[in-house]
Amino acid sequence: MDSQTSPYRKMVAMSVSSVLKEVGFDSSEREALGTLTEMMQAFLCEIGLLSKNYCELSGRSDPLIADVILGFVEMGFDFSSLEGYAKFGKHMVLPPLQSQQSQKQLSMLSAGAKQALPSYVPQHFPQFPDPHAYVRTPTHKQPIIDYESVREKAAVQKKDIEKALTKFLAKTSSTHNLFDTEEGNIFPLIAAKPSYPPYLSALLPQDQIFDPEDLDSDPKSLIIQQQKEHKEAQNAKEEQQQEEAMEEGEQNLNDSVKTDDSTQNNGFIDNPYLAATKMPAKDHIDVC
Repeated sequence: MDSQTSPYRKMVAMSVSSVLKEVGFDSSEREALGTLTEMMQAFLCEIGLLSKNYCELSGRSDPLIADVILGFVEMGFDFSSLEGYAKFGKHMVLPPLQSQQSQKQLSMLSAGAKQALPSYVPQHFPQFPDPHAYVRTPTHKQPIIDYESVREKAAVQKKDIEKALTKFLAKTSSTHNLFDTEEGNIFPLIAAKPSYPPYLSALLPQDQIFDPEDLDSDPKSLIIQQQKEHKEAQNAKEEQQQEEAMEEGEQNLNDSVKTDDSTQNNGFIDNPYLAATKMPAKDHIDVC
């Protein structure tokens, strides 16, 4: 058998070989010996399992000979000749079971002594890994908790924030220049007076216009122009209504009375929720 075979299986194979020699066989094929060894091992495992089950059913932790006998009975094995075979037969004495030496693993990286298993861990559990497996390198620095360092860091951060905010306002709002030259934008100053009104840029709808510089004209002039257009449209509407009234006056009286009655009936609605919206009386829009 090869070196990877369990030592217990080796003992079972030696027992099977001794029994074959007692019966009268001088040699056996490797496949036949392996088959008999497998049969013997399966038989012993089944007997042990049944004996353990009967032992636990009786409330005991260690099996007795009675549990083994019940296991033989359940398997249908006649054990009456087993006692005579054990007493009077001449059997070969097998050598004691030798502990298999585990192959020593070569540790290429040695960083200390290997830790042994504690007492509460069973010995069949795998051993702890080599000490070099616990070697680690921190990926971040320890935080600085010194008072002076923390105050200095806070002051530097505050200064950087103020500087960044000043640059942002200088680029996004109107500024004053110290020098009236072409290079005056080198030292821009934030304008003291904001644009009028300051909230107008947020109220005006913009279509893909993100900077005030992209507008064609001043927002204030746009509002004034819109007011003028509104007044002109309202005046034109009033003139058109007067002309229509004069044309209707030329018609006969009956038609005008019917038209007035139908207009009143259509214009008056009892339900306030269905009434038409009334526009304010003011002709201009106040800009705060």
